Amino acid sequence: MRMNSAVIFMFGATGDLARRKLYPALYSMYQEGKLSERFAVIGLARRPRTNEQFRDDVRRSIDEFSRTKVSDEPGWARFVERFEYLSLDSTSLPGFQELRKMADRLDEKFDVGGNRLFYLALAPELFGTVAVNLRDGGLLETTGWHRLVIEKPFGYNLPSAQQLNKQITEVFDESEIFRIDHYLGKEMVQNIGVIRSANALFEPLWNNRHIANIQITLSETVGVEERGGYYDHSGALRDMGQNHMLQVLAMLTMEPPSRMHPEDIRDEKVKVLRSLRPYANAEEVDKYVVRGQYGPGELKGAALPGYRQEEKVDPESKTETYFAAKVLVDNFRWAGVPFYIRTGKRLPVKTTEVVVEFKNVPDNVYLAGKYRLEPNLLVFRIQPQEGVYLKINGREPGSESSIVPLSLDLHPSGGHSTPEAYERLLYDAVRGDSTYFTRWDEVASAWQFIDRIAEGWSGSAASLQSYPAGSWGPKAAEELLAEDGFKWWPVNGQNAGEPKW
Repeated sequence: MRMNSAVIFMFGATGDLARRKLYPALYSMYQEGKLSERFAVIGLARRPRTNEQFRDDVRRSIDEFSRTKVSDEPGWARFVERFEYLSLDSTSLPGFQELRKMADRLDEKFDVGGNRLFYLALAPELFGTVAVNLRDGGLLETTGWHRLVIEKPFGYNLPSAQQLNKQITEVFDESEIFRIDHYLGKEMVQNIGVIRSANALFEPLWNNRHIANIQITLSETVGVEERGGYYDHSGALRDMGQNHMLQVLAMLTMEPPSRMHPEDIRDEKVKVLRSLRPYANAEEVDKYVVRGQYGPGELKGAALPGYRQEEKVDPESKTETYFAAKVLVDNFRWAGVPFYIRTGKRLPVKTTEVVVEFKNVPDNVYLAGKYRLEPNLLVFRIQPQEGVYLKINGREPGSESSIVPLSLDLHPSGGHSTPEAYERLLYDAVRGDSTYFTRWDEVASAWQFIDRIAEGWSGSAASLQSYPAGSWGPKAAEELLAEDGFKWWPVNGQNAGEPKW
């Protein structure tokens, strides 16, 4: 069986995700030899397109968004000849029977060996219908492997996720389902486990005896843009909290697996998610979770509308565009360490960073408390810049005894172009590596935790706090840390200006 060969079925082929991420990812994979010559791509969407129009769309996508530009026209011709298009109603079984004929022809033409990857860049409510039609349309009747790749959101809450999972697993085995959280494909997210576990500098300290708190920030400068209709039924908690933020938290806190095997790694993440302390009631939710919505404001001198003034948003909307929370992991390693997470729209900078704050040495141990020592920080910069930042205390150059923070800024990529998240994840899906995809019990455990927050918020308009667009969110988010004697650390390079090595 040819493991790296496949017919790739791209449902939602005319959508924004396919144009911005998926076609550029496929081209970079092909250019770097990660995709066998034995492959084909079938674009599927409702709107009518000819093969030539579809291939032109793919070329424009590559030219605009790919990190690997087209420089070899004969090579491009070999790549794009494998792309064909079929206008398909995803709810119509006869269309899938026609799709089977096209797939069988391409499988034989490019000697694929019966391997099929179904990528569903569709609305979640169509996942179950498509899975059933793939089976009933005969598209799973080949001797090769079959894999289903699906995008978030996977449900709206635990009951809806359970229903969705039931529909899909009636057709596909769990081992064949690849649920994408694209944050797990990011270079620095995958690097977290290596840096924390493969270095004697950090591994012995990675516990509640040495770490004071950990902060996870995922901030966006944009508002809801054209997604107002979707976002007003989702909100920051479901859009970012249930998936990206809890996955990053799990990567930070999981135990090193006994083997570097996908299931062993995912087992350890599930243990973390099951160890999250649930909020007991609505009062605890209000105490430990801050819920915000941006109002009118400005950023870099430009006036910005409030959320309720955005297109397709209910003028009386109670949907949160920001949330911050204090999260506790009740296991032996992390008991007592607060994890502070925050995400929001219309914040001052776009960034995703993790700040690990270590416990400080007593001030009176060094210089009899004459100088206030700053805590050591280890920062994982995930986006837009990738890197690791370490802040320590040292003597100020040229002085006799003044202590100042010194920083070490590392960029593991060395300035080289690194694969985009979707490149890594598509490559992993084609070769059957499920390490950085979410398993069903991960999804269910995350929803159980998030649903307690949503239940605490239900019917509670008083807990929704306004913040000006362009600010760092409600003041209550600062108070959340201040009550424990901590503060939010600057992000996105705002530590610049300190002495560096």
